[in-house]
Amino acid sequence: MRVFVAMDVPQDVRRALGDLIAKLEKTGRGARWMRPEGIHITLKFIGEVPDETVEKVKVILAGVRSPAPVQMSFRETGFFPNARHPRVFWAGIEATPNLAGMAGEIERRLEPVGIAAENRAFRPHLTLARFKSEEGLTHLRATIEQLAPFDFGAARATQFYLYQSVLKRDGAEYTRLATFNFVRAAT
Repeated sequence: MRVFVAMDVPQDVRRALGDLIAKLEKTGRGARWMRPEGIHITLKFIGEVPDETVEKVKVILAGVRSPAPVQMSFRETGFFPNARHPRVFWAGIEATPNLAGMAGEIERRLEPVGIAAENRAFRPHLTLARFKSEEGLTHLRATIEQLAPFDFGAARATQFYLYQSVLKRDGAEYTRLATFNFVRAAT
């Protein structure tokens, strides 16, 4: 089963991102644009694992805690690894430090069950498109510059999820497998 750990994005943020995607998808022909309903904040991409590992992952994730909700603002856009030869077009996330702290805790907790830690630092973002080619890239960058600055909204999160990802011809299909409340109860 192909799985990942993520937080959801509020509907008003999805709508704002969908509006931007609708304006840009005609210009960036070399990009495969995400469906707004599938946009999420990935905390850990796990990948393909056996069903019994998924059950272990659920138990491990149930122990992840934070002293407070995660506060996030969704602003600006950019490219990974750079704007000249991009692989990904993203929307940025400004978050309280506990978002990165939780992502790091998830990484550490999953290593003992054979799930390798990322080599890269955690950089919260929302993937809006993946590039198949650079066709239309110059026009896309110019359009983004004309539309900027971007403020897509804000959110307060107290839960994260384990999702299954099934790759299909028209994009990935996500199914929520488990919900985790991560805020410590007051004592």
